[in-house]
Amino acid sequence: MDPINKLTEYFKEFPGIGERQAKRFVYFLLHKNPSYVKELGDKILDLKNTIHQCPSCFLFFQSQQDQLCDVCSNPKTDKTSLLIVEKDADYENIKRSKNYNGMYFILGGLVPIVTKETPSYVRTKELIHNIETQAKKEALKEVIIALSLNPQGEHTDMYLREILSPSEKKYNFNIVSLGRGLSTGTELEYSDSETIKNALRNRS
Repeated sequence: MDPINKLTEYFKEFPGIGERQAKRFVYFLLHKNPSYVKELGDKILDLKNTIHQCPSCFLFFQSQQDQLCDVCSNPKTDKTSLLIVEKDADYENIKRSKNYNGMYFILGGLVPIVTKETPSYVRTKELIHNIETQAKKEALKEVIIALSLNPQGEHTDMYLREILSPSEKKYNFNIVSLGRGLSTGTELEYSDSETIKNALRNRS
């Protein structure tokens, strides 16, 4: 495969990028000067070398390996509440709204509706471990499932409630979901601060 088509295949792996747009990226790079392309490559390498995941909530942030993020390590974070989101962009949007001061957990994806197998990137085992660890160390009172209001998000919500039910009974915390404020089909990543505020206020 020639370099143009090979790089096109790589770009097609990006979310929402098809063949035509991927090839446009390739030709864009071909028209840029070599220093730009080198700097872009260096920035991608820096990303992999300096950005790591928090071992507790799995948030990507600039850190040393196995270092806790600012939320998990902050003594002012409300340890009685844990909010589950699909991806880092959802975390950033909720954090930006300044309507929540508890712990987070990045699930890493959603559970497919059409298969009984849970994808490896959905961190269900790590979630259970995180919750049980928090419940033993702190007085965990509430687990908030904050997923997009679409069929796959709602299916994942039900799945999480099912697998977390034993822990809920054992450690006596409540499992709730974002309430009214989010419209059906809404992606959490693109919700505004007022919408998130209402959804958190009406969680149930």
